[in-house]
Amino acid sequence: MNSLSLYGLRLARRFSYCFFVRRKFGDRYASGGKGDIGFECIEESLKKMLKSSDFDSVMDVKLNDYDHEIPIRERFSSRSSFFKTARIDAGRVLDVLQQDGPGFDAKVALDELHIRISGFLVREVLFGILKNINHSNKLRCAKLGFKFFIWSGQQENYRHTTNTYHVLMKIFAECEEFKAMWRLVDEMIERGFPTTARTFHILICTCGEAGLARKVVERFIKSKTFNYRPFRHSYNAILHCLLVVSQYKLIEWVYQQMLAEGHSPDILTYNVLMCTKYRLGKLDQFHRLLDEMGRSGFSPDLHTYNILLHVLGKGDKPLAALNLLNHMKEVGFYPSVLHFTTLIDGLSRAGNLDACKYFFDEMTKYECTPDVVCYTVMITGYVVAGELEIAQTMFDEMTTNGQLPNVFTYNSMIRGLCMAGKFEEACSMLKEMESRGCNPNFLVYSTLVSYLRNAGKLSEAHEVIRYMVEKGQYVHLISKFKRYRRC
Repeated sequence: MNSLSLYGLRLARRFSYCFFVRRKFGDRYASGGKGDIGFECIEESLKKMLKSSDFDSVMDVKLNDYDHEIPIRERFSSRSSFFKTARIDAGRVLDVLQQDGPGFDAKVALDELHIRISGFLVREVLFGILKNINHSNKLRCAKLGFKFFIWSGQQENYRHTTNTYHVLMKIFAECEEFKAMWRLVDEMIERGFPTTARTFHILICTCGEAGLARKVVERFIKSKTFNYRPFRHSYNAILHCLLVVSQYKLIEWVYQQMLAEGHSPDILTYNVLMCTKYRLGKLDQFHRLLDEMGRSGFSPDLHTYNILLHVLGKGDKPLAALNLLNHMKEVGFYPSVLHFTTLIDGLSRAGNLDACKYFFDEMTKYECTPDVVCYTVMITGYVVAGELEIAQTMFDEMTTNGQLPNVFTYNSMIRGLCMAGKFEEACSMLKEMESRGCNPNFLVYSTLVSYLRNAGKLSEAHEVIRYMVEKGQYVHLISKFKRYRRC
């Protein structure tokens, strides 16, 4: 670990740059201390960096995609009305599709709408179907999506794009229509559309659960139609997608294939590999990668610093972490709230709450303001340590400072209250979070129900479940609550 801190300082003296990224929570904040928020932050920042580089996101709608559908001299004056009309027409299409069934010919009804088909309208309709998928209507949504896809593709002056194929693939994936999804990919390739990093991402997210991940990877490595912009080569695109779905062992295998093909790693490759080695507990290989990265002449970026800070924090090396933060500042690379949160989470897992508080207070010297993620990391650390009063103080402080608690913050507090036997307060907090516009997720309900049951408060637990059902939330997950029967 000492060699890591020394090497981290050498890296910090080199040129560095920063991407501003969004963060998400790990399982620790959902289920009570088992996940790893630090590396969730690191991995999410890597993912966000890549997605911001024109990653062909299925949810991105680019204005230029349909500029060609409007004459140049009318483009700017008609754009607003074009979108407004298309959204209205998309709503009309969705109304027609909802009526589909025996005795109703949706295709004829769609023809009678006499609407103008555009890429924007098609995506609006498909997104509308995608957003409405639930446990009870999967087959119907898959059929409606496919029926509209076929109909729209038959209209004059319109041709599907790679993006619209991706949206329908996502619908099939959500509806668990895997064979239909693969047939769509084959059709996409046959018609000359490039398979992109987004195509791979949808497939690997779906097929990884079915044990087909390696076959998907092999197919894309060999594919001549795999369009891997903006990545340096297709291997980085694949490595990134595998990181998204936590396929760490496959990452190692792909890297070996990459080297065998004569491709050299870059800073992105090294960051993904370091996350992987750390996740797999291969710290000796982690250190070797750091040395190799330095010898190869690569300077650290935001993600490299995050990785180093988390490893130092989890290894309970606060002094080495402080030195690294100071060196970052000396070279003009100011640590962000992301760096501090990553470090604090690592230290919290090492049980060093005093160091956590030190770096939390130290943030202001670096002109950083703690956000909801950082506060939640601190609160969860105190809850796990049984320091409910301090956690409550932090909770009150964050609201005073204008940081609104989110569902993960509330889940940690509810868990802390239950651990202290304050079940009435925990149930009150469930109502409080809703009054503040923060809807509890299933894990919040599950946490409260689990603690109530373990304390022998079965009637109170059933009351929480009934409350959830009455609100129409997570009814499809009711079976996860054992021994509960709906009246």
